[in-house]
Amino acid sequence: MITVTNRIKVKKGFATMMAPKFVQPGPLQQFEGFQKVEVLIATQFEEYDEMSVVMYWDTKENFAVWRESDAFKESHKRPAGGPSAQGESPMLGSEIVIAEVAASISK
Repeated sequence: MITVTNRIKVKKGFATMMAPKFVQPGPLQQFEGFQKVEVLIATQFEEYDEMSVVMYWDTKENFAVWRESDAFKESHKRPAGGPSAQGESPMLGSEIVIAEVAASISK
């Protein structure tokens, strides 16, 4: 199993508003190898908040199929007329980190 984490820096106060958008039902759940998405919010930074959108996949190949799909492209379109269309995006930057799950424990 792998995790794909999108670490997104956003302007203070925007993370809580944006987080639910990453877990709305949609075509993602239909892709082979997809397990789940978790959204974590870190607010301890003075200049920004950080969202970690963590996706769990069976394999890197499963994730690659999603990343190349039309559904992925459609889900990442910026909404017309929204803040980002006016040059006021709350996003300050992002970084993708792909990691293998090496050990795990559950309740």
